[in-house]
Amino acid sequence: MDDTLARLEQRLQRVEDELAVLRLLTSYGPLADAGSTDAAELWAEDGEYDVDGWRMRGRDEVRAMLRSDAHKRIIGTGSAHFFGPPSISIDGDEAVAVCESILVRHNDDGPYIWRAGAHRIRLRRTPDGWRIVHRISRQLDGSAVTRQVLTGSDD
Repeated sequence: MDDTLARLEQRLQRVEDELAVLRLLTSYGPLADAGSTDAAELWAEDGEYDVDGWRMRGRDEVRAMLRSDAHKRIIGTGSAHFFGPPSISIDGDEAVAVCESILVRHNDDGPYIWRAGAHRIRLRRTPDGWRIVHRISRQLDGSAVTRQVLTGSDD
């Protein structure tokens, strides 16, 4: 009976971890679209965000991106950073999530997809919960680099 209980506890922990990672990742879009610098808190203190060659190191640089004129232009007429469901792999206190996203913007003709992206996100359990250690985002443009982001391989 103890073995059964231990297995159930492990399974429950895995489900709770996956749910916590999912909640963390899906909170980015609404925060970014609102222009909230709270989105920077999703990263570990030493976390990195690499989006199409713009590499941010640490929460302060992520916060600066969220305050930037470029980001304000994106959200200024309405935007939706929408993440597709991630594939999450957890190994103890480390996790990797892979997903795709679209960034919807608005103009006079209505909403349109401005960007489609591929994401590989490494996370770590911290005393404050799961946090992003490294996020790499590339445009879904058919390139080998984008395929590597999705598969994690060098093929």
